[in-house]
Amino acid sequence: MTQACHRKCVPPHYKEAELSKGESVCLDRCVAKYLEVHERMGKKLTELSLQDEELLKRVQQSSGTA
Repeated sequence: MTQACHRKCVPPHYKEAELSKGESVCLDRCVAKYLEVHERMGKKLTELSLQDEELLKRVQQSSGTA
């Protein structure tokens, strides 16, 4: 995230020691998007994991009763 947002928002040749307003806003948005996607992916992976557990339980139950 650090490298990706830095590449996207900060030019390779620094003109000033401090970030400009535009660079700061760009970095804030980039980090916010990264964190949002990270959270959504985590929720989706958890959901898929729970679905896999349920499917495994059903398969085990049906093979145990057969």
